[in-house]
Amino acid sequence: MAGNSLPDEAPGEYVPFGRRPYYLPDPLPPAHALEFDADFQQLLQDAIYQLGRLEGIGDETEANPLLYTTMVRREAVESVVLEGADIDIEDVFRSQELADSGTTRKDVQEALNYERTITEGATRISEGDQITLGLLQNLHELLMADVRGHCEYPGEFRAKPINLPAASSFQEPFVPPAPDRIPELMTNLIEYCNTTSEYHDLVQLGLVHYQFETIHPFEDGNGRLGRILITLQLIQNGYLTQPYLYPSAYFNRNKIEYADRMRTVSETGAWEPWLEFFVEGIRSQAAEAVTRTNNLRNLRREYERTYGHEKTAADRLAMRLFKQPYLTTNDVAELLDVTAQTARNAIQELEAQDVLTETTGKERYQEFKAVDIFDILDQPLE
Repeated sequence: MAGNSLPDEAPGEYVPFGRRPYYLPDPLPPAHALEFDADFQQLLQDAIYQLGRLEGIGDETEANPLLYTTMVRREAVESVVLEGADIDIEDVFRSQELADSGTTRKDVQEALNYERTITEGATRISEGDQITLGLLQNLHELLMADVRGHCEYPGEFRAKPINLPAASSFQEPFVPPAPDRIPELMTNLIEYCNTTSEYHDLVQLGLVHYQFETIHPFEDGNGRLGRILITLQLIQNGYLTQPYLYPSAYFNRNKIEYADRMRTVSETGAWEPWLEFFVEGIRSQAAEAVTRTNNLRNLRREYERTYGHEKTAADRLAMRLFKQPYLTTNDVAELLDVTAQTARNAIQELEAQDVLTETTGKERYQEFKAVDIFDILDQPLE
């Protein structure tokens, strides 16, 4: 923005600092009252309805663990892809069953760390912990363990200024607050996060997410941790009991708009368009998670009709794909407690039925995935 001067409506200011000024956000809530029209109020109600449907699948996830794993894993994959990782959900399932190696290993590790971090955070909140600075710092340590990046001290606020690339080529890089400002800003943010807001809970989530991303308190991993915080707030506020939601898929599909709307808030105070975008993300991803869950549930019922009698090794294997959809011949032999030859025969039978497919193209050390299951996991639903 010319001269780095901002209108009075902007929720912060640019502060001179070295070559580029940094942005210093005001504490939450916004000083200017937010106004929402009837369409936004309806969007809020729709989002709450979809979250209620999503929470209602809890019994299903207990009976079918793949449903829970799928939702947490999809959020992990989408979040790290948004940060530049080159993986898909199949890579992560594969890494859990095989001694994987190669150039994508660090990307997979980021996703596995994300899974562990969001699961740990959800457990802590479900057991009664509040969202605190200490919790976020502990989760950041988990998130950054043994992965690439520029985070010299995981769990500690950054000690150096950073520049964030602009969403558009005509914009200057965005410089978050200077390191010495972070402790006070984060203290204020956590206080607001744990305070009953004058606004709807989902509006408060959008305000907190903007503020966390704007502060960018850590050297690396801020985007991932900020998106984990969305789920933790939904659990803390009673909308979910488990991390069923994967909002990162929405932000990934709309990554330029995601960054641009937050930048626009900083420089113009246009909160309402950002909050509409954010709440639509919650609504659409809750609806998508329910649809994907129903598709998996229906597939399992279809398999129960076809293979549920478990008369043969192939029948037993088909039903166990809902626990382990990516496997090797040795995995099958161990899973079914049969000989290697019986395992190979079961695999070949399911290959002939297009239930399994080999993924490596090799004659030896072959790997197999469950075709129908991964079709559901990978299918675009928008």
